[in-house]
Amino acid sequence: MAFGSAVKKLFVLAALVLTVGCSVTTSRQTVPAGTPEPDKFLFDKGETALNAKKWITAREYFKQVVETYTQSPYRPDAKLAVGDTYLEEGGADNLVLAMNEYREFLQFYPTNKRADYAQYKLGMTHFKQMRAAERDQTETRDAIREFQTFIARYPTSELLPEVQARLREAKDRLGRADFQVGLFYYRSKWYPGSIDRFSALLKSDPDYSNRGEVYFFLAESYMKLKGREAQALPYYEKLVNEFPNNEHLQDAQRRIAELKGQQASNEKKS
Repeated sequence: MAFGSAVKKLFVLAALVLTVGCSVTTSRQTVPAGTPEPDKFLFDKGETALNAKKWITAREYFKQVVETYTQSPYRPDAKLAVGDTYLEEGGADNLVLAMNEYREFLQFYPTNKRADYAQYKLGMTHFKQMRAAERDQTETRDAIREFQTFIARYPTSELLPEVQARLREAKDRLGRADFQVGLFYYRSKWYPGSIDRFSALLKSDPDYSNRGEVYFFLAESYMKLKGREAQALPYYEKLVNEFPNNEHLQDAQRRIAELKGQQASNEKKS
């Protein structure tokens, strides 16, 4: 499925590039005669249009800088800004085009001072395409991969806190998808399956934001299997200790009392 999605994006990108390329040549922005820095003039015009959310107008100014003034010091920023116009305008096709702009920037300017920004925005092109937890999570995984690449490459970037927050959101979306599968197994009374799924989620993402739910239903799954009830206790205790406001708190406390009472009774008998 991921391969098919990638192929589809390549076809979309090729078609859009051809379409946009044909229109660009007929919409060049004129620079007043005698302008001392025409590249700066166009770049400033682009920024004004970008701030006004006039995405198409801004894009044409920035593209003219990129395509006409190849030695301009404004070219790298203009290249990024083209990507920003696509990203902010939104829509599946524009996000594919934005992705291409950021990837090209990283290829052409890998040591540029704004390479961290390009990597962050590349992740955002996938982040904005993430689907609901019950649907395909290809874009979520792609967003996580790009954000993790950012953290590995730019650990001192000022953008790091924002990237970490977005990464947490993406991981939580993926974790929610896995949790729902585990919950389906639990409600279907296939407890070995729910135990496997919930355990795998905690192992792959120990900081999953809603792990209180995972603790509870993992513990409940153990309680449903004869002879494995004792394995539930640590998870009930984790829920109580880490999530004092969890909706399952009272149920977990009752289970803890029940299990500890059984342990004490068994110790007396032995």
